[in-house]
Formats: sequence, C-alpha cells, structure tokens
Amino acid sequence: MKSLMTVLRLVLDELGTRCGTSTTHDLKKIMSRVENEGYSFLTITLANFGSDFQKSLDQGYVGPNQYPGFSRTGGLPRFLGGFLDRVFDRNSGRLLDIPCVESIRAIRQLTLMFAKVEIPCSDERVNRALHKYIKTEQDVRESDKRLFTSESDCLERFARVGRLLWSDYFSAVDSRIYNESVVPKHGPGATADKLRGNAKYNQHVWTSRLNEVFPYWEQIVHNDHPSSLEWTDRVRILEPGNEIPVRVITVPKTLKSPRIIAIEPTCMQYMQQGVLAVMVQEMSSFDNTRQFVQFERQEPNQRLALEGSLTGGLATLDLSEASDRVSNQHVRLLLANHRILREAVDATRSRKADVLGKTIRLAKFASMGSALCFPMEAIVFTTVIFSGIERAQGRRLTEKDIKSFFGRVRVYGDDIIVPVEYVPAVIGELETFGFQVNLDKSFWTGRFRESCGKEYYAGNDVSIVRMRSLFPKSRMHVEELVSTVAFRNLLFQAGFETTVDYIDDVIRRLIPFPVVEETSTLLGRLSYEGYHPQRTDRHTHSPLVKGVVVVPKLPTSLLDSYGALQKFFLSKVYGGESSFPTLERVLERYRVPSADKDHLLRAGRPTSVRIKSKWGQPF
Repeated sequence: MKSLMTVLRLVLDELGTRCGTSTTHDLKKIMSRVENEGYSFLTITLANFGSDFQKSLDQGYVGPNQYPGFSRTGGLPRFLGGFLDRVFDRNSGRLLDIPCVESIRAIRQLTLMFAKVEIPCSDERVNRALHKYIKTEQDVRESDKRLFTSESDCLERFARVGRLLWSDYFSAVDSRIYNESVVPKHGPGATADKLRGNAKYNQHVWTSRLNEVFPYWEQIVHNDHPSSLEWTDRVRILEPGNEIPVRVITVPKTLKSPRIIAIEPTCMQYMQQGVLAVMVQEMSSFDNTRQFVQFERQEPNQRLALEGSLTGGLATLDLSEASDRVSNQHVRLLLANHRILREAVDATRSRKADVLGKTIRLAKFASMGSALCFPMEAIVFTTVIFSGIERAQGRRLTEKDIKSFFGRVRVYGDDIIVPVEYVPAVIGELETFGFQVNLDKSFWTGRFRESCGKEYYAGNDVSIVRMRSLFPKSRMHVEELVSTVAFRNLLFQAGFETTVDYIDDVIRRLIPFPVVEETSTLLGRLSYEGYHPQRTDRHTHSPLVKGVVVVPKLPTSLLDSYGALQKFFLSKVYGGESSFPTLERVLERYRVPSADKDHLLRAGRPTSVRIKSKWGQPF
C-alpha cells in the first residue's frame, strides 16, 4: 500500500505542475480515504470517478447523480477540482468550449491508473461473479425464447444480412474443411481433463460428435501401420451425455470483479484450434471479413476511434459480458447454409459447463477459453449491427450498401465502432438479440472515444499508463518485477521523470537495472541518455551490459512413441511451438527463445519462473 501511495503522490505532484494547479487538498483527501477504505479506494472508488469523468466528457456536462461519495462546490466535485476547473465550468458544470487536454489526461491518469491492478478478489466477489455467470446463461435462454416466439422479422433479417456479409467467406471455409485441410493444434494452457504439456499428444478421449466430423483415426493417428492400431484401441469415444464439461474458473482481473473463463476438454480445444486456423487464413481473402472483423491487429479500431474523436462521426460501443451472451442459436442461424462448417463448429462446441460444483447445459455458444469464441462473437455482433442499420434505413441492404461502410464499421471482440447516426438503431438491435450495451463505456455524443486500449479526445491521444500488479518485495516475485519494469518504462515514455526515479530505486534494490533499448531481452530501463556498454563480447565485439533475464521452468513432460510422432507432424505445419510459453501477458517481451532439443522432455506452461543474471546486449 505504501508504494502505491508513493507512486500516486508523485504522479499527482507531476501532473499538478504540468497543469499549473495545486494538488495539496487532493493528496489529503486521498490519504484520508485510503486510510479508511484501503485498496478499494485506489482500485474501485477512483476508477468509478474516472468512469464518471469520461461519461461527463461524452455528454458535455457533469450530471447530478455522477461522482457519488465526493462532495461538491457548485456543479463540480471538490476532489481534483483544480484539474476539473480546466475542463468544466464550476458553476454550471458544463464542458468548456476549449477544455484543457492535459487536464483531461491528468484526471484519467490519476483515477484509472490502479483500476486494473490484478489483485485477487474476496471470496464473496468471486461467488457473486460465478452466480452472475449462471444468471447470464438464464438470460440467454430467455432471449432465445423471445426471439423464436416473436412475430417480428428480426430473425429473418439477421439471417439474410448474415448471408449478404459472410456467404462467400463461410463457403471458402466450408470448402477447406471438406477437403480435409483442417490441421488441429494443442495449446500450452490447462484443459478440463487436466492433461498438461506433452501429455496432450497422448490423448485417448474423443467424442462421438467429433468423430462424425473429424474421425479420431485421422486426427490423432498419422499412419496405418498395424502397430499403431494397438495404440488406437485405447481411444475412448464419449457419447453426448458423458462428454467432459468445460470447467468454469475465475482468474484475477480487478479487485472489483474477477475474470471468468471456461477451460475446454483437450479434444475440443485441439479441434477448435484447427477450425480457427482455417477461419483466420481465409479472412484476409474477403473484403467484408478484412474490413469488419479481421482481428490480427488492433490498430484499425484505434485509428477509427481517433477519427471518431476528431470528427464526431463514429461512435465506440462496449458490451457487457459479451462472449457469454452470444447464443448458440445466433451462430446456427449464420451457418445454416454451410453444412460442413456448421457441423465442424457444432462438433467442437462444448455443450455443458461445470460451475460451482454443478453441471449446467449451455445455451451460449461458448465462453472465453474456446478458440472459436472470439471470431464467432465478432461475426455475430457485426451481423446484428448491420441488421440494425438495415432497420434504420427502412429497406434491404445491398452489397453496394455494405461496401459503403468500409472504414466506418469495425468489430474487435466486444469493441464496436459504428457511425453515430445509427447508434440508436444498433443499440436497439443488440438489445433485441439479448446483448447488453455498457452505456458507461460507450461514447458517441461528445468528442471522447476509446477502443482497444487507446483513448482520444478531440483528436488528442489521452491514453494513460496503467499499473497491472503490485510492486515486487523480493527477486522471487518475478511476475511483479517484470510488470513493474514495464510500468516504469511506460511512465518514462509518458514523461513522469520523478516517479520513474522512485521506481528505479525500488527495482535497483532487487536487480541490476541497466539502460537498454526496447528490443533487448534484458530487464532494463529506457533512458534519454542511451545505453553505456560495460563490456565487449570477445567473439562478436558487440557491446554488453550486466542485467537479468527471465527464465521460466517448464514442467517435466516426457513424450515418445506415437505421441512424439504426432507432435513432429503438427510442428511441421505450424512451425513448432515455443518450449517456453508466455507465463503472463507481461512476460511476452522477455520470453526466452525455444530449445527444440528439449521439447519432448519438458512442455506446458511454466510451473515457476526465475530471473538469472547475465551479460547481454542492450539492444
């Protein structure tokens, strides 16, 4: 707590200097509230303040019901009043004609910096989230019932618009699957049947639903030698009633609520990855998928958010519990005319979930954890968007109409961008199909926009630096150490020099912390001065500095016989997989290169991770 307070105090002081305002009373208020409320003030209360501030920017005034728990003078809260006075009028609460962009960025930085620190929630909040998962499942069933018993033409319009958008794309994917070009793939993560690492290549469980579309002897056996038949005799085919359900778990997200994911059975995720690979490969071949839903990069969404903030012509919408509200019936309607793809998607979809010790049948298509969840939800959302646009226009859309929305409609997961004039119709259609638009995080009235981790106001980038974990207390806290280094370097790039100096002292107590460039594998700091070589490599004569690298320890996972043969064939298609998978998102930059010679001995997610001192290149 002390280190977080120090960071907040230093950032507050630096931002006050930038904006030319006193922050003395703000600091006193923060210290008082933290003393009474603890972490929740930093991670929840301040975050709610920041959310209300963003909505105030969008609506153009400070509403009477916003900023609860903070006293006011005139129309604005007293807290952070020096910054707020540079954005809103104190008396009326209305947005100034030319608000201070630096103050907007400052308020967002101060209130949202700790909003996504990954701190485990209380048991009460975890149970509440799991019960909400079950409630959402009930909502999906009720939405399906309303849709299919309604006399409106929304389902017919949805199916027709879906054919207009995706018919060529789905046909291409359908053809690829029919021609047996699906190559399955194992991932490094956990599975519902608790197979880990190389053990996945010795899987002996298949389902009858999978077997009808992807026979096990084609997917887990790679030759017809008589000796291999002995191995296939051990394969157990599960009937639908005996299938392994997905295992619903929570992982840290914020102190307010955990993230819910569903861990798929090995055979399901194995074939999901194969179908996903075909879908991704075909996306770039068609204008509609390339323009609306291709998810290889977030930059297109970010550019459109920037444009929306500058011109006011594009809105950014956010959905609550997006993936958990996509019904399986939505997907079946879209795939109705593509039998092979429909059967492949249905066969690889888990129908049951184990949550809170009970097994429930799923009406949703899939939760986070399924490889097909992300692309299918984007396709469903885009179809609903154009259904809403068609309803607003009062006539059937044509191919020419669809093309006119290139660069104006885009979906990345649950980050949605649409033209402002169609927002009411799109929101109405999304709600008709059972989706919930998060109005607190959706923007279309003012000049504030956010999408895919970037935020803009009137064409200005007002994105902030977020802290993702608590500070490390020793060298043993490697994840926290890596996250803190990343946080420090982002603060440096944002110009927080005093705060950076404090974090440098914290890190130096634990590890050597040399100046490096962003491409270095060493844990190091960015600096205006550039790196200072401490030694020269005697073989390459390249400069070296003393630092540390992250070394994950992979679990022992021996693989031989037909399992090793299967891994060999799959690696030839996918180019192999790293023997050192990413531990968490913050470790991606510092991932150690693969060591192929050991991949049959060790595999899976690291059981632990440590740091190792070494001489390395600073670039």
